[in-house]
Amino acid sequence: MMRQHTLFLKALWLFGFLLATFSASAQPGPCDLYASGGTPCVAAHSTTRALFGAYNGRLYQVQRQSDQVTTDITTLSAGGYANAAQQDAFCAGTTCLITIVYDQSSRHNDLTVEGTGGAAPFDFASKANALPVVANGHSVYGLYISSRNGYRDNATSGVAVGNAAEGMYMVASGNQVNNGCCFDYGNAETSTRDTGNGHMDAVNLSTTCYFAPCTGSGPWVQADLENGLFMGNGSNLNNVPVTSNFVTAMLKNDGRTQFALKSGNAQTEAMTSQYDGTLPTGGGYIPMSLEGAIVLGTGGDNSNWSVGSFFEGSMVSGYPSDATEAAVQANIVAAGYGGDSRGGEVNTVTGPGMKCMDVAGDDVGADGTNVQLWDCQTYAVDQHWQYNLTDNTFRSLGRCLDIKGDSTAAGTEVELWDCNGVGGQQWIPRADGSIFNPQSGLCLDTPNGIASNGNVLRIWGCNGAVAQQFKLNGVATVAGAIGVTFFQDVSFGGSYSAPKAKGDYATLPADIPNDWVSSVKIPQGWVLDAYPDANFGGTPCTFTSDTSWVGNACNDTFSSFRIH
Repeated sequence: MMRQHTLFLKALWLFGFLLATFSASAQPGPCDLYASGGTPCVAAHSTTRALFGAYNGRLYQVQRQSDQVTTDITTLSAGGYANAAQQDAFCAGTTCLITIVYDQSSRHNDLTVEGTGGAAPFDFASKANALPVVANGHSVYGLYISSRNGYRDNATSGVAVGNAAEGMYMVASGNQVNNGCCFDYGNAETSTRDTGNGHMDAVNLSTTCYFAPCTGSGPWVQADLENGLFMGNGSNLNNVPVTSNFVTAMLKNDGRTQFALKSGNAQTEAMTSQYDGTLPTGGGYIPMSLEGAIVLGTGGDNSNWSVGSFFEGSMVSGYPSDATEAAVQANIVAAGYGGDSRGGEVNTVTGPGMKCMDVAGDDVGADGTNVQLWDCQTYAVDQHWQYNLTDNTFRSLGRCLDIKGDSTAAGTEVELWDCNGVGGQQWIPRADGSIFNPQSGLCLDTPNGIASNGNVLRIWGCNGAVAQQFKLNGVATVAGAIGVTFFQDVSFGGSYSAPKAKGDYATLPADIPNDWVSSVKIPQGWVLDAYPDANFGGTPCTFTSDTSWVGNACNDTFSSFRIH
């Protein structure tokens, strides 16, 4: 551990030295650091920022679903962050999908939506606004991966083939993960088929323990080398879970004898070595037989059952030094990622295992249809919900989330039913993540906490367990009372309060935890003054309109407020 911190301090010096060689408007990026270490980037992908100090161009393409028109989202400046306001304006009033993630290197290894592979049919593009976060105070969007979201380039330039050495990293979420195959970023087969051991070399973040035993329950940073997710040469109990909000995951492979894995908190700390040793001795991996395609979000054969959040990543030619990787991590920490890295398909409710609240069947939703957990799917209309503030109902496919038989008994399952105003259709999303039914005094619950497809939801005694943790992802609210609404996440995401009327609030209402608010919705002509201390203490932040990000100075600071 001492060596890791020494490397991090050396990396900070190197990062500072390079900063001095760049202008203020074009500071070095990760790929500049890799190049200075003799391992240049052959691919650089990000929806949040430039990965070269001089890069000032396209980051990704979005397509409007209302008219199929596309536009490119660019950086705000050379070496800068994504122009999210450009996306917001272009996509206003409709749904947009991310159709291309551009390669910022001179190789032009752009990623498009993945086609049919050996394991699954073609994929779908990710929702463009499903993963709002911030980077150094700038509102940006990550790439949200759920079941059947995937991107690929099978005809690349400069990417390692055969037994050539390479390295790669990605910044992802330690909380938006599952055990589905495979949330990968890296080198894959050009045929989108499994062509054998050693034909892949991709960094993976998941809760899959492929070679038991494993330490903890994950997620772990692993190497997908095809036909196995490797923490080492078989089981490796030294590979520990990484559960931070933003995770840096690194993999390097010399193609002949050894590979190494590292992980770190992308917001605060140096990298930790998870493995540095021999390639797997199980056959086919020594030497490697790389093919040079690039995959993001799926396995090499388009195994597309994973979930994940991708913010940035690059692939390099050669075997990066520890010092170079430490400098790259210092640069990532300096990028200032913040917000909720989990994201979520807009208008969905996610529960345990990041699975979606789903109406059983295929987008029909007849009376009596069970409401269950299921893998989130971009194309699934029966996973889209509205919350009606007037009668406190959740609605999908024109019907309401309903307790069967209007029962108040613990263990009763929930279903979809015609909205009829009964108490079994009234739900209150609470700040602790639970969804409360006032009539029964019970909470929406996942039976036994099992996050498996088809597990029908029920009501149960409120206990704060993970089985009762649900996240509202930009769920539309309709026909509600007028007032200021406070949201836990940027871009009006996550849990939110009931609308607050005009008045002085010397202490926070029960549904607004202390130091919790990241965005607010404000009726026209109203003013919100939010104070960092109770009883209107400290300098207030003032808001006069809907605000998707309250800013660094005000984020998670509200302790009292006035509405007038």
